[in-house]
Amino acid sequence: MSTETKEETFTLKEILSSLKTVHRLILWNDDVNTFEHVIHCMMQYLDYSESQAEKIAWEVHTKGKCAVLEGSFTEMEVYRKILQSEGLTATVD
Repeated sequence: MSTETKEETFTLKEILSSLKTVHRLILWNDDVNTFEHVIHCMMQYLDYSESQAEKIAWEVHTKGKCAVLEGSFTEMEVYRKILQSEGLTATVD
């Protein structure tokens, strides 16, 4: 039985930023995803109500980005990866 491990590397900026106590997950506007897909992802993965998810989608559309969640760096990284796997553009601040 073999075990595979995946090595993940971080930049100095990422390591230093992880020392902050509160990080924000930022959702960015793009020309690819529909409002419906963004709303679905906000409800499915971040547990927002439909009306909250619609407000987020509109803010992303009109302002170019929206902070959708706050927490630890590790937690925000997990959600960033989930949203990116759904085709959304997200970063941790």
